[in-house]
Amino acid sequence: MYLAELQFKVIADTNFNRAESAIRRYIESLIFNGQVLGREFPTAWQQDSFNCRLVLPDEQALKQTHHSTKGLHALQQLASAGLAYPQQHILGMDLMSQHSDPCPNADFYILYSRFNDTCSPVRCGEHFAPVPLYQLNTKAEDHEMLIRWQLQYQALDEIQMQQTRVLVKSAERSLQQLNSTLNKQGRQLARQLEKANNKTVYYALYSGSSNNCEREAVKPCPGCGGSWRLQQPLQQLFDFKCDNCRLLGNIAWDCQSPS
Repeated sequence: MYLAELQFKVIADTNFNRAESAIRRYIESLIFNGQVLGREFPTAWQQDSFNCRLVLPDEQALKQTHHSTKGLHALQQLASAGLAYPQQHILGMDLMSQHSDPCPNADFYILYSRFNDTCSPVRCGEHFAPVPLYQLNTKAEDHEMLIRWQLQYQALDEIQMQQTRVLVKSAERSLQQLNSTLNKQGRQLARQLEKANNKTVYYALYSGSSNNCEREAVKPCPGCGGSWRLQQPLQQLFDFKCDNCRLLGNIAWDCQSPS
């Protein structure tokens, strides 16, 4: 990932409200298309321009050729707010982020997220590295539905990971149960990605706790009831894989022996 700065120069009469609204609309269009990561974009007024700090999945992320229709429209609307097209400055690699997938064409993808991720929720099956969403086809206008699903997933994951926890059972059920609303949405999004990109997409089903640790290692696939245990874990993380249901899973963390 890369840290970048966008500079919006003032070219006509404007005010802070108009400028703030136009910049926010543009940056949010980039976020929902996977061109900008995270939700925060600190913005400072510096004499004759507004400057935003952003985290990008790669150096090419802000090219206009990658913009969604909404992004192009928001870009055009900057002039109405008295702002020029933004000038981009790459400040360097972001040391606190994961690096994007180096694969030009992955064999398969994994839909996976955790509370502390600041990256795409789509991973390369070979390297388990995040795949920038703007590189993937979608039948929607952009990837907003996938980003919003990820935000909900991460919020619930953070709740169930806290040491002093509230609503832990509700959060855990949403993450672990195959037919929870959260996982239904995620699996539907995975199917849409698979169809749009003609590429297999597995959904990573989280397992944190189990009522029967003795049977956890041989539990059946929750989708079809078939055997799905792998001889060797995939990416040293997933102990289970069902090609029929497009599911990946792990032996519940509470049942794993400390290494």
